[in-house]
Amino acid sequence: MAMSSTSSSSTPSRWDTQAIKSGASVALVFAVPFSIAARIFSDSAIAVILSLCAAIGFLLGAAVAAWHQQRRTPLTHAIVTAALSYIIPQTVFIIVKLARGGEVRWLGVFFNLTVTLTVGVIGGFIGSTMQRTGATPRGRRS
Repeated sequence: MAMSSTSSSSTPSRWDTQAIKSGASVALVFAVPFSIAARIFSDSAIAVILSLCAAIGFLLGAAVAAWHQQRRTPLTHAIVTAALSYIIPQTVFIIVKLARGGEVRWLGVFFNLTVTLTVGVIGGFIGSTMQRTGATPRGRRS
């Protein structure tokens, strides 16, 4: 059964795209620079600290998406936001690395995705808790 574009405009979408965009913006601003720095310093001990900072950035982005969403699905919004915020830049990094003739460490890519999804779930719980306690994002209409 196909939905026409007119019927989809009267039915609310499962996804609060504005919340996902807000969360992804936060994640990209905080996580991606630390991820890039961790790649640059991958042979030193500081890479672990930089990677943890990147994970915190993904957590913050997921929490923002979960907090801002208005579909009563904070966990799914947080997980989708964290996943997209990791997968899209990671895809670009992989393409650049392959174009330069570099080797991709796929185990590391999937491990980092797992960490990102895990902190996305934690961010979802944080955003959900903020909503439950009555904290409302600035600018949200009642």
